[in-house]
Amino acid sequence: MFRVLECVVVQHDRSTVLLAAGICVVGMLAFFLIHRRAIECNERRRRVWLLVASATGGLSIWSTHFVAMLAYQGTIAIEFERVLTLVSALTAVAGFWLALQIADRSKTVSSLAAGMVATVTVAAMHLIGTEAIRAAATTRYEMTPILIGSVVSFSLFTAAFASTTLRRSTLRLICAVAASVAAICILHFTAMSATELIPDPTLPEASLDGGGRIWLTGAVSIVMSVIVLTTVAASFIDRYLTDLRGFANATLEGLAVVRDGRVIETNARFAELLLLRDRDILGRDPDDLLAAADGLPLTAQRNSAVAATPKVTDREVFLEVAVHTIEYRGRSCQVLAVRDLTEKRIAERRIEHMARHDALTDLPNRTLFNDRLDGALRTAALSGDVLAVLALDLDRFKAVNDVFGHAEGDRVLIRVADILRRCVGPADTPSRIGGDEFIILQTGVEQPAGANLLAERILETFRTEMNVALDPTAVGVSIGCAVYPDDGETPDDLRNAADMALYNAKFSGRGTAAFYSAAMDAELRERREIESELRYAVLRSQLSMVFQPLFDATSGLCSGYEALMRWKHPQWGNVSPSVFIPVAEETGIIVPIGEWAMREACRVASTWDDGLAVAVNVSAIQFRFPNLVDMIASALDESGLEPHRLELEITETSLLKDRDTTLATLLRLKALGVHVVMDDFGTGYSSLSNLHSFPFDKIKIDRSFISEMEESDSARAIVKAIIGLGKSLDLPVVAEGIETFGQHRMVVEDGCEQLQGFLLGKPKSEGEVEILSGIRNLPTYRRRG
Repeated sequence: MFRVLECVVVQHDRSTVLLAAGICVVGMLAFFLIHRRAIECNERRRRVWLLVASATGGLSIWSTHFVAMLAYQGTIAIEFERVLTLVSALTAVAGFWLALQIADRSKTVSSLAAGMVATVTVAAMHLIGTEAIRAAATTRYEMTPILIGSVVSFSLFTAAFASTTLRRSTLRLICAVAASVAAICILHFTAMSATELIPDPTLPEASLDGGGRIWLTGAVSIVMSVIVLTTVAASFIDRYLTDLRGFANATLEGLAVVRDGRVIETNARFAELLLLRDRDILGRDPDDLLAAADGLPLTAQRNSAVAATPKVTDREVFLEVAVHTIEYRGRSCQVLAVRDLTEKRIAERRIEHMARHDALTDLPNRTLFNDRLDGALRTAALSGDVLAVLALDLDRFKAVNDVFGHAEGDRVLIRVADILRRCVGPADTPSRIGGDEFIILQTGVEQPAGANLLAERILETFRTEMNVALDPTAVGVSIGCAVYPDDGETPDDLRNAADMALYNAKFSGRGTAAFYSAAMDAELRERREIESELRYAVLRSQLSMVFQPLFDATSGLCSGYEALMRWKHPQWGNVSPSVFIPVAEETGIIVPIGEWAMREACRVASTWDDGLAVAVNVSAIQFRFPNLVDMIASALDESGLEPHRLELEITETSLLKDRDTTLATLLRLKALGVHVVMDDFGTGYSSLSNLHSFPFDKIKIDRSFISEMEESDSARAIVKAIIGLGKSLDLPVVAEGIETFGQHRMVVEDGCEQLQGFLLGKPKSEGEVEILSGIRNLPTYRRRG
């Protein structure tokens, strides 16, 4: 230790030593600052800054060593060989580059390895620099002090790397700089104290004036100072600029600085919005890149942002540009802040589309249809044009939905929407307004020919693509048409007229098209009035029951009565059942009035002779309600009527919808003890499978065949066939609607068991039936022929 201190204090120029120490401190400070900067950068930039740091650190240590060597004041003049001096500098740079590569892994082991490499590098650089000495002397080394100094330096370098890599704070930076400076100085001066120059007269002497050494010392110091200061400044400037650019790139807005009508700077987002590279934007006029919606130059001052579209891409992009004036690079410039509104605009358009279109079929919905109808009517009122509204309703859709499920029902609706799109014209608006209801606005063609042609085209397409015989999920369509201005001048009037026409089309047999007429309006209003009044007919005691007798064709005895409903309105008088019963079934009113009729018929029949039965018609609508059996059981209990005296007359339409449930209901009714009669056999959907599936108690031949027997041989043959079928199945057959002696004679001759009709007995009130209930023989004058 004494030799080291003596070496520093006595054998070296103190001012030069202090200069070397200063170079070392500044160099190490720059080294670790740049190392920190490298750690903060990405991979590509880190490699560059690690190289800069290794050059700064290596040259700083080399300069420290070189200046300290020049401070040596020995008795022998010394000079330095240039090549080895340069090699020692390169050794210092390469060694510290390797140490940084190892230390960059930020682990304790890495710090140890980096400290070892740095120690070996400094030692190697020192030895190579010593070998570069040219003097009239030979060099001898004492290795023990050098090894001790190397161990101490290794510890200090390891601590320095650990301080600057594991934790990054100002205190750690100071500690790292102090440790590294101490390591360098200890290793240098320990090695210098262990180095001995032995005079050798055989070797050439160096210059003794020292002028060159002083100039060289100043030159090295100045150059090194410039390198260190420039490197440190570059580090801070790079960090500032990089962070500033990163800050600019972090924004979601595209930024472009414009000066003298040219773009001089942009951030990455601006180029990304235009799908260009930076070099394709710089130097260009911003108006060549973007077009403002207001038609003004982009750099024009505005109070608010303006919409803009790119000129350099065909992609649909919605942009918004705001302009601000700033000072940039010492001059006044405009900054374009560009915001991408594409996703927002697309989302708004999607939301608007969803709000005005049907989610399933993507057809216009009621809102969009009403808007277009309003606009079309305003245009037509000014131009005198005509237009048509077509209301469409799908036939059998509910059955498809119930049988095959809602998913299949949705697929059917999508198919229907596709058919309508293909059938309508380019100016037409097909819409789905709910469920299985569609409506079409037709413009730009002559009316009513255009509406009639469109309706026929739709019906024909449905017949072709929706064939029930081939596709069980196929549906039909009924169409109602209304024309402006003949059928209405307002949207509500036109839609109501189209609805009335649609109602008439469905009532006339479905699968057809109908045009609105004033008579249709009157008929619909009449039906609606009937519906309204019928709802309160029971409460107002306007309904009554009459009873038409049934006679045994063999004995002539009255076997029972069929209960028939009558409606006497205070203003309209007697309303025919053929008028109000269809309305009741269509509107569902048949359920409450049917229950009333059942209870009333059971009550009246309970007062008759025990042998007389009462037949009550049950609508197919009533079978859709699960309480039918309970209601009939309740009527029997309340009236006290024996179940076997009650006959329920049903048509085969009751078996069409949900056949299994209906058959189960009929079996429950049979279990009560009531009789079930198939009414109107031979018409509509008559099927022998129904007679096979359910054990009916009786068959009633439809009155249409009885009325034509005398004029039509085919009607007589059908009646005879039905009677023969009944005998084969051991089922009594009733002929209803007998109004002439000829009809009576024919059915009796053909073997019909029971007879009913005006010829035999007209419907009678409750009181008349009570008087006649004991007189059960068929009148003799009606048994003739």
